Amino acid sequence: MKLFWGDLHNHCGITYGFGALENALEAARGQLDFCAIIGHAMWPDIPERTEETAFLVDFHKEGFAKLQADWEAVRAKVREANIPHEFVTFQGYEIHSSEFGDHHIVSPSDELPLVYAASPQELAEKLAAYGAIAVPHHIGYTPGYRGTNWDAFRSDLSPIVEVFSKHGSGMSDGSAYPYYHTMGPRDSRNTVFAGLRQGKKFSFAGSTDHHAGYPGSYGDGRVAVWAEEKTRESIWEAIKAGRTYAVTGDKIECRFTLNGAFMGSEVEVAGVRKLVLDSVCADYIDKITVFRNAKPWQVVAGDNISSALRGVARKYKIRVELGWGESKQGYRWKAEAGVRNGRLLGADSCFRGQSVLAPEPGMRQNPDINKLDNRIVERTEHSLAWTCTTFQNPSTLHPATAAVVLEVEGDEATTLVVEANGIRMETSVAELLEGSRSTHVKPYSSEAILIHRAVPETAYRVHLEWNDTEREQDTDAYHVEIRQANHQFAWISPIFVRS
Repeated sequence: MKLFWGDLHNHCGITYGFGALENALEAARGQLDFCAIIGHAMWPDIPERTEETAFLVDFHKEGFAKLQADWEAVRAKVREANIPHEFVTFQGYEIHSSEFGDHHIVSPSDELPLVYAASPQELAEKLAAYGAIAVPHHIGYTPGYRGTNWDAFRSDLSPIVEVFSKHGSGMSDGSAYPYYHTMGPRDSRNTVFAGLRQGKKFSFAGSTDHHAGYPGSYGDGRVAVWAEEKTRESIWEAIKAGRTYAVTGDKIECRFTLNGAFMGSEVEVAGVRKLVLDSVCADYIDKITVFRNAKPWQVVAGDNISSALRGVARKYKIRVELGWGESKQGYRWKAEAGVRNGRLLGADSCFRGQSVLAPEPGMRQNPDINKLDNRIVERTEHSLAWTCTTFQNPSTLHPATAAVVLEVEGDEATTLVVEANGIRMETSVAELLEGSRSTHVKPYSSEAILIHRAVPETAYRVHLEWNDTEREQDTDAYHVEIRQANHQFAWISPIFVRS
């Protein structure tokens, strides 16, 4: 099987989001293999309209009406964007629910109708003929306050659950990335751990929930899928089978099996359970935790991780990051990186859209908010050219930068030459193993170029094996969390084991 990357939950101007649908699809094609552009469609138990709730109620209902009026045109554009073996699209829309939590409907059918229902479960049942599933998202909010409702959860309707997005991480009330949206805090009763402890069976997905039309916006959530080929049918089969996992942003490659069964599987095992994890990360591996029944079972970190790392010091990952400065309207970059005395084996883009999570009073529609020209222009064996747009960082903890991650084959004498907007930097792998290098475009409050510390393959590739002989309950669930040193995560879907 092959690994494909997507975003199954993001918004644009087809409802109360921002940015043109065409730009959203173009952004997705730039750094993803598949996506679903989601329109807001209904909120059956929306709060009563009062003077205090007028803005909330009005922008929702106006958005719902807009999608209803344009549904045929939206569906047609999404269908036209689906090109087998090049880029895959799915149809979908969202239902809010205070009682059951918000869900987005995703379907492989271009005939998906826009119909009304009183709950996400009822909606999924109505759309069963179109192969639709209902994906719970930002699940960790307060019960009855748009957090998910595990009592109503059904694996047949929801084989995957969105565990990370711009809202934060819903894994547990103690995991990284807490909720700070106006919708409120994270509640342990509605987290992934709570669902697993109740015996619910589902796989993990990440998606952005981005409201400015930028699917796959770096750091906001992505979903990985193991499928046989890049077609709608093959990726959909993998989603339904649960061969998915979630990442925050970096494309962390993960293979996780138990007695040969892949992530998302449900298997019967009478004897020894052999777990195997292989991962190729994008930065230094900091910590790996294997959970059994939502409790840490094996933890590999610090000095203990060195024995599990694989590879030789002939490959390195080097991140080139652009941004900073004071531009709130966008600063455009034209950049190139060249490798001397070595080869460029691969490159991943870490491009962001403008950060919009929900409408606010006074915001105006701008169809070009997501037209950022973020793209890799050309890649050869020795160079990479790209363009991107960056913005002033919203705070010291919230970046609006853009980056590429280069995988370079060479040695300590290999040289990296970066040119961006007329600024030239040249440094060796030996120097980058000691630390990062940066420079600025202007003398003060300036945009900057940062070449991160080089990461040798011996620090980003890992192979681990464990044997478990202990049965803890009738069905044991094993899942994995990988944390990189740059605080990017992967959450690998469970394997469920019946004794």
